[in-house]
Amino acid sequence: MANRLAAETSPYLLQHAENPVDWYPWGEEALGRARAEDLPILLSVGYSACHWCHVMERESFEDPDTAAFMNANFVCIKVDREERPDVDAIYMEAVQGFTGQGGWPMTVFLDPEGVPFYGGTYFPPDTARGMPSFRMVMEAVLEAYRGKRDEIRERADMTVGRLEALAKVEPSDVPSAAQLDGAVATLLSHADPANGGFGSAPKFPPASSLELILSREAGSRGEGLAHVERTLDAMLAGGIYDQLGGGFARYSVDSAWQVPHFEKMLYDNGLLARAYLHGYQVLGHARYRRVCEETLDWMLREMRGPEGGFYSAYDADSEGEEGKFYVWTPAEIRAVLAGDAAGPAATGGRADPDAILAYYGVTEAGNFEGKNILHLAEGAAAAAPSGLDAARAALLAARAERVPPGLDDKRLCSWNALAIAALAEAGAVLGRPDYLEAAEACAEFVLGTMRDGDGRLLRTYKDGRAHLNAYLEDHAFTVEALLVLYEAGFDPRWFAAACELAETMIERFGDEERGGFFSTSADHESLIARRKEVGDHPIPAGQSAAALGLLRLAALSGERAFADSALGVLALFGEPAVTHPDSFAHLLRALDFHHSKIREVALVGGDLATLEGVVRAAFRPNVVVAGGPAGATEPPLLDARTEIGGEPAAYVCEGFTCNLPVTDPAALERELADA
Repeated sequence: MANRLAAETSPYLLQHAENPVDWYPWGEEALGRARAEDLPILLSVGYSACHWCHVMERESFEDPDTAAFMNANFVCIKVDREERPDVDAIYMEAVQGFTGQGGWPMTVFLDPEGVPFYGGTYFPPDTARGMPSFRMVMEAVLEAYRGKRDEIRERADMTVGRLEALAKVEPSDVPSAAQLDGAVATLLSHADPANGGFGSAPKFPPASSLELILSREAGSRGEGLAHVERTLDAMLAGGIYDQLGGGFARYSVDSAWQVPHFEKMLYDNGLLARAYLHGYQVLGHARYRRVCEETLDWMLREMRGPEGGFYSAYDADSEGEEGKFYVWTPAEIRAVLAGDAAGPAATGGRADPDAILAYYGVTEAGNFEGKNILHLAEGAAAAAPSGLDAARAALLAARAERVPPGLDDKRLCSWNALAIAALAEAGAVLGRPDYLEAAEACAEFVLGTMRDGDGRLLRTYKDGRAHLNAYLEDHAFTVEALLVLYEAGFDPRWFAAACELAETMIERFGDEERGGFFSTSADHESLIARRKEVGDHPIPAGQSAAALGLLRLAALSGERAFADSALGVLALFGEPAVTHPDSFAHLLRALDFHHSKIREVALVGGDLATLEGVVRAAFRPNVVVAGGPAGATEPPLLDARTEIGGEPAAYVCEGFTCNLPVTDPAALERELADA
């Protein structure tokens, strides 16, 4: 018999709809019952692609005896962390405070007012692994709840105060350019010189850190760019990259990017597609363009819904085993290649199975539980063996016959914004109109379907239903995406939408007293704390995205209010950002933009392709560009600009003060040489 989760849209919640646990979704029904019956709350938080979430479900939540104990003693609430990042962030910080670590599945015990008093991550069903069993933990929690209520109440105010601390940070001076230089040096001091990335295992793809270094060193060949190259090469050669289908797994469990945690998330791939695109522009390696396109092609092929939005994730597991869909034995590969009739037609000669096995590092011993995660054994720049394309296509087709991992097909606003930005920029730079069309379709979906009756953005969509209030990150990522989309095709509706959404973001999320932005809107449901989230790893914080997007929007629009709101973020969190650059790389990109010489380029005329090509020929992170026919007034950068002698013209400006217009592409290149 289904529980209350059966009415939800989250695939993660629906996975638990048949549990014998009397699960509630987060909401007043559950919280009201806890208050009315004076029951503690057992809050379980996870997401659909989480391997250990599945393990705990099988071991505990599907067990009738465990479920009966939970139902008799707690109000049990299940939360999808991706749909409710506000709930997840509050209680994750609490768990980290209790235990010194965090992760998912997350299990937190709350009093009836929602204040946490104990928590942890995965709890096993027995004590065989040297950990207390889930039943033991629940019994101890109940004993404390019943016998130490006064102590729990006394600690509640202190707990809430700690959770609200970031919202009460006071502004200081915006860090200087010299402090930014020091922060980047500190970041590079944490680089792994052997395997790329930063720190040791487990390793998450450091997209924001790579983008920061590329932004600052695009015109040089220094230490930073060498590390970017090392990292991009190591990731594309490793098992974290899907060598057959394209796209990246969420992280690597080892330091060399060889063994992934196999779940594939939309957000990682949107961010990494842009990082590889920018790496291609700066370093010139065709392999970076290939990875960018393969990643975006995978998104279009496997992650795109019929309405134009993008799904959230693929699970790590298939048929109950982590990675089973992706791994191979030598015999399996030989059998596929032996039957590859397309080989000669496609390549002029059948691929040598031994060469393919060697190229992908496949051995009898394997590198993952006796099987093989494909990787480029000789590194990113290794020469491809003859017939590789046909062999790869045959292996991909054979893999498609396997039972696939579970798909989380909800569409999240902020993650779709990351997809829009990646597709739009790649479409413009690489001359891929299919990418630009997909970006526009997704933007139309987000701005059309993912809104409520009052026009406000919503967080999630599935099966024809969009719901839940959108968060700061949804607004901020979408502002950034709309700007990229505008610059990619010069359709003024996207610029107008970016301005409108930015104004809404400032009004509904801005903190007029201290500056910066709250993660939830002023009209959001009341939780135990209203917070300002920070931290740009593995994805940018909404705070950081708001700062960079508003600075770029100010440069395009000339609206000082947008820049002032962005500087409020830098004044609040700039100091911790320069002190801990590995956690604030996207915010440091905003700081870099603030301190840089910004060029505003207005392209005016009928056929702008040649001049536009000059602007896009290099990675120019400190350039904003507008384009349109003579007489256009939006963005304001175009106002009163004309063609010159009947030819398209380019105006290169700083602070809306422009140089004389040029019509010659070489002259435009000279003006942008140091941009």
